[in-house]
Amino acid sequence: MPWFHLIIAGLLEVAWAVGLKQTAGWTRLWPSVITVALMIASFFFLSLALRTLPLGTSYAIWTGIGAVGTALIGIFIFDEPRTAARLVCILLIISGIIGLKLASSPQS
Repeated sequence: MPWFHLIIAGLLEVAWAVGLKQTAGWTRLWPSVITVALMIASFFFLSLALRTLPLGTSYAIWTGIGAVGTALIGIFIFDEPRTAARLVCILLIISGIIGLKLASSPQS
């Protein structure tokens, strides 16, 4: 269950990062309210995962999911550059996430 919580926290991080763009510098009320709610939910699920998972692993995976997800949404929805270098870097982050999961203790 802690890994499930961590994945949910990471996906919520992607959502609030996209929401942050929609707030227009916190000048739009409802996107701002939704973004803050998503931030709180993301931190809540991260805190649940941290009950049993190692801090360093959890934080790195949480931010990795957020970074990869946000970069992909930037590419596919906001028409950000799709350079080979960016895609290779995204793959490196994904390989790091997988490596951290595999290197974590078996009882987690």
